[in-house]
Amino acid sequence: MALLAALSYVLIGLEVLGVGDLAASERPAGIIFAAAGGYVLGGLLILLRRRWLWVVGAVINAMVISMFLMGYLDRPAVLFSPGGLVTKVVQVVLECALLYLIVTGAHRARAVS
Repeated sequence: MALLAALSYVLIGLEVLGVGDLAASERPAGIIFAAAGGYVLGGLLILLRRRWLWVVGAVINAMVISMFLMGYLDRPAVLFSPGGLVTKVVQVVLECALLYLIVTGAHRARAVS
């Protein structure tokens, strides 16, 4: 899911996925590709099977979702754009997966280590 989130941001950066009525100045390529890189790194860190990394990832991911919703709640063209919907659906599924790992997978991660 993290890698799909990264891919979604890359597609936004390449203007394959639209983001509603956002002007180019409101979506700088550096931030878009930094977000993609962050999700790639986060996805790789999930594989380390460390509960604290899952918790950090879940907190950061929840902040990203919250900031998007707070920032664009009054702009439905952005909220319901292909880029907005795809990234947020993937991020919500990622959040659920991280919470599942945190709650149920912690004992397995310790047992393997």
